[in-house]
Amino acid sequence: MATDYDAPRKTDDDLDTDSIEELKAHRTDTTSSSSVDVDEADAAEGFELPGADLSGEELAVRVLPRQQDEFTCTSCFLVKHRSQLHAGRSSSDGQLICNDCAD
Repeated sequence: MATDYDAPRKTDDDLDTDSIEELKAHRTDTTSSSSVDVDEADAAEGFELPGADLSGEELAVRVLPRQQDEFTCTSCFLVKHRSQLHAGRSSSDGQLICNDCAD
């Protein structure tokens, strides 16, 4: 909607001419139309809560054990390829850290 900035603005006298009844009626109209009845149980069905019982679920992916050329980072506990082993850390000190965690 275009605004005409050259049009005269309302003065204090013009603001006083608005009746309180009009303002109250306008306020009740907007509040009654904005309230919506939502069943909380229906809204919560799409969400899964942490700690939910997933004992009936099955894995859809094939899980492979760690391979010879992989290591488990002692910081993030992810299995990474040996090429991602941080050069400053070696297996002699017992700390296998990936490049991402070393930065």
